[in-house]
Amino acid sequence: MYHFFTLLAGSFEAGFTFPSLDFLLHKENEPLIFTQVLFWLFFAFVLFVYQFVHQKTTIRNLFLLVFSLYFYYLSSGWYFLILLFSTLIDYFIGNKIHQLDDIEENEAQRRLWVTLSVVVNLLVLGYFKYTFFFAGSLKDIIAFFTGENPTWIPKDYLAALGNVLLGQEKFNTDSIFLPVGISFFTFQTISYSIDIFRNRIKPVENILDFAFYVSFFPQLVAGPIVRASEFVAQIYQPYKLSRREYGEAIFLIINGLAKKILISDYISANYVDRVFADPALYSGFENLMAAYGYAIQIYCDFSGYTDIAIGLALLLGFRLPINFNSPYKSLNITDFWRRWHISLSAWLKDYLYISLGGNRKGQFRTYLNLFLTMFLGGLWHGAAWRFMIWGSLHGIALAIHKLWLRFVPIPASIKEGIGYKIITGLITFHFVCYCWLYFRATDVEAVQVMMGQIVGSFQWAAIPTIWAGYYKIYAVILLGLILHLLPSKWKMQAQTIFIELSDLTKALLIVAVLLLLFQFKTAGIQPFIYFQF
Repeated sequence: MYHFFTLLAGSFEAGFTFPSLDFLLHKENEPLIFTQVLFWLFFAFVLFVYQFVHQKTTIRNLFLLVFSLYFYYLSSGWYFLILLFSTLIDYFIGNKIHQLDDIEENEAQRRLWVTLSVVVNLLVLGYFKYTFFFAGSLKDIIAFFTGENPTWIPKDYLAALGNVLLGQEKFNTDSIFLPVGISFFTFQTISYSIDIFRNRIKPVENILDFAFYVSFFPQLVAGPIVRASEFVAQIYQPYKLSRREYGEAIFLIINGLAKKILISDYISANYVDRVFADPALYSGFENLMAAYGYAIQIYCDFSGYTDIAIGLALLLGFRLPINFNSPYKSLNITDFWRRWHISLSAWLKDYLYISLGGNRKGQFRTYLNLFLTMFLGGLWHGAAWRFMIWGSLHGIALAIHKLWLRFVPIPASIKEGIGYKIITGLITFHFVCYCWLYFRATDVEAVQVMMGQIVGSFQWAAIPTIWAGYYKIYAVILLGLILHLLPSKWKMQAQTIFIELSDLTKALLIVAVLLLLFQFKTAGIQPFIYFQF
């Protein structure tokens, strides 16, 4: 269709040309994200069509499926075929497992099929995400033991095959493109097959419904990781959206945009990125504030995305699970992982920790399983040693906390005291901030530089001058932390007040917030942090 319009435009001798339709095509390294005006134009089109189809369940689902696949195409180009591949594989495997159900003699075959689902999905994820990392690590190991650097160079053979099939050098073979959200949808399809194997759910009715579940665009590229048991039943329900749900959806979307643009992007572009780029140029105090800043940045970025995703889904008549619950209020590391990225931590617990044996194999295996779960969780986040260190630190901390609870019982009267809560809260928060250094820094050496500056070059006397120079940034960091620590009932009251406002008042408030966000918006669009995973 694009080429048709291009040829038609060229046929006008008077010089008239149609406007460029390039915005309809995928642009490399420019995924479509929720903070772009283009996305909201697309979503306005979705809502326009939706008003005619929302009461017709089959047509509604098909329309959302087509748009979701197109949305993913705009994010990852023709790599959306990987999404279709995972969808077809797990739909077929899920049906095979269910067909073999309730017959004891078929248990071995059922295990074989569910293993195939896990292996195929992990191979897809591993190829795109870890091939070059493991290849580079293997070269380093060979060089360490032999004293000679291998001459072979890693190559993306899948891209090379694509070039052969297309007859042109369209894909770069020197590196592997990471399709946006591949870590999320592979975990989602794995959970589907495992849940059928465990008899927790039954297969969806047809391939189109399963494709809709896997590709639903609000949560497709950065979560939350939605299980079939949480979503599939909604596919077959008629559309309904109460006035309260409508107000909640708008509140969540505005709240998410404010978190992302007003707080996360602002402190990232104006402070955090600069310090992490070269921490040796900054004092220990500035490095410490960058650590605090990143803790707020990543929370506002990721929870902001989740708020927008939940709000968008709710407007379309679907409810997604909560993914964050004020994680920096945690009084211990176990509680932190009950509050942070809830869909991932629950996935790791149910499909990895329990599969490894959980706490059923004795104390030592329990601690080992905790460590392995978090280590692999770190590896899931990125193909780099710093992510594995990040996961390992959390795994060790979880094991230590279990040991602490076992050997150092704390009386309830002390636990309920404000002093105990402040001390344990500060310890947990600072441990999490320390771990975030490995998550954000360019490499492990940069973390060592930052800690060296914090410990050895804090420059106490310069703090007033530094504060005066960065007071706006520090004020936003402090604002983000204060808003985060507010009592949950206050936040629910604010949401309720917004919901009960008249439509005109809502509209005026939304315009005011959007104008404020425009003032804070950085020159360049800041991608959501979890897009890289």
